[in-house]
Amino acid sequence: MTSSNNEQVQSFLDDIIVSDPDKSDIIEKLRKVVFQTDSNINERMMYGGIMLSLERDFGGIFAYKNHVSFEFSFGASLDDPSNILEGGGKFRRHIKIHGLADIEAKKVASFVKQALELSINS
Repeated sequence: MTSSNNEQVQSFLDDIIVSDPDKSDIIEKLRKVVFQTDSNINERMMYGGIMLSLERDFGGIFAYKNHVSFEFSFGASLDDPSNILEGGGKFRRHIKIHGLADIEAKKVASFVKQALELSINS
């Protein structure tokens, strides 16, 4: 398990590993994807999940009853030719992750990279 510099995030990670090990594995893999994209990303707890930012929020990881969701603050602006992103709001989009294989199959790393670039360049 990768530890967090944020006490609240670490507490959340410690709790979920006990309460739902499968979701914990998914969250850890998503965090790994995020920090492989840029090791300077900040994490904080907000809205019951882990918000991710550099200069501003670009996304977040949220655990729900039947899945983990990676939410993108400006997901409507991301390039998504395979229509993987879900949601119909003005800005936000998300990807539902039901298992570890979904992380690669749904191209999470590509979306994280796009979201980070969008966050920095706008």
